Amino acid sequence: MKKKIAMQVPIVEMDGDEMTRIIWRYIKEELIYPFVDLKTEYYDLGLPYRDKTADQVTKDAAYAAIKYGVAVKCATITPNAQRMEEYHLKEMYSSPNATIRGIMDGTVFRAPILVKGIEPYVRCWEKPITIARHAFGDIYKAAEMKIPAEAKAELVISDRQGNEQRKEICQYNQNGGILLGMFNTMDSIRSFAKSCFNYALSTEQDLWFSAKDTISKQYDHTFKDIFQEIYDHDFKEKFEKMGISYFYTLIDDAVARVIRSKGGFVWALKNYDGDVMSDMLATAFGSLAMMTSVLVSPDGKYEFEAAHGTVTRHYYKHLKGEETSTNSIATIFAWSGALKKRGQMDQNQELIAFADHLEQATINTVEDGVMTKDLALLSTLKNKTIVNTHEFIMQVNKRLVNYQ
Repeated sequence: MKKKIAMQVPIVEMDGDEMTRIIWRYIKEELIYPFVDLKTEYYDLGLPYRDKTADQVTKDAAYAAIKYGVAVKCATITPNAQRMEEYHLKEMYSSPNATIRGIMDGTVFRAPILVKGIEPYVRCWEKPITIARHAFGDIYKAAEMKIPAEAKAELVISDRQGNEQRKEICQYNQNGGILLGMFNTMDSIRSFAKSCFNYALSTEQDLWFSAKDTISKQYDHTFKDIFQEIYDHDFKEKFEKMGISYFYTLIDDAVARVIRSKGGFVWALKNYDGDVMSDMLATAFGSLAMMTSVLVSPDGKYEFEAAHGTVTRHYYKHLKGEETSTNSIATIFAWSGALKKRGQMDQNQELIAFADHLEQATINTVEDGVMTKDLALLSTLKNKTIVNTHEFIMQVNKRLVNYQ
């Protein structure tokens, strides 16, 4: 066997929960350790250790990602009341992804993994469509209230000197109603825009941004203006030199354009829009288990993970000793993405080539008709072999060895 590929700088490794934690170990043992002298700075983001450290480990992992520039993260549990009881937690901790996003000031980019035999529901889509979601503010940090009968709601802004601006929102009738107050910041919008432009450059893809500025003449229009300002000042020349483009359009027009397109671009969206459209695209391209997810900071720090969760149902089966057929492709691509980015940052061509081989070996396994149960239900290939969780990874290993 060839000498293992060396690494100069470590990747930040964030371990996770349940079935994806099992898959995580399989991937390292069968697909990475035999070929790469892997260097990582390890953080256990499994829920028991997060509880033990009062979630400090999540913050430490995020700062390590900033320090080293590249991280790879396993899926993690965001605890609810049921998880509080199940894991005997001291408190209901925040989403690790939200904590890491906040510290890294990052934008989430999600893209489908395309394989032959799993055809997009939209027939004209030939290339992946990447969703760039501004994962800050908006409805996810909103204040909301139920409004009593005949009340008046106002927007009140107080400056540092105590001066107030008031604007009436609604005068409610005898039946009352509801109220939602959303916000965003100029700093966050600028970070979002810069991340989107940099990601488009790094992947050599066109960038679209869409909102509803004709209706939201302050909120959405500010997003539009900031994107245009940053593009004109910092990125227009770079885009034109690379032969890619940026354009803005209303979100309803963008949806129509997306459906008619061939794919192959980055679609930037505000928080709620990106949440909805990323799930729509995942389903339309085939499966959430075939979606990559990359968190990118404005200054070029990267965290790679799968777009899906911890696959709780399969984990409970695994604990009972029952066989599972869990799709590991998105998690494999999280590792390959991190290794490739580490190689690019360190000018390590061997590591870049290995990451490419790992992705191709994974795709070839499915296109050869060997796949987990979820993909077998979607695939149009005639001859299919359903394998269990570990068997699929071993089949990838078999094809990966042939590349060495």
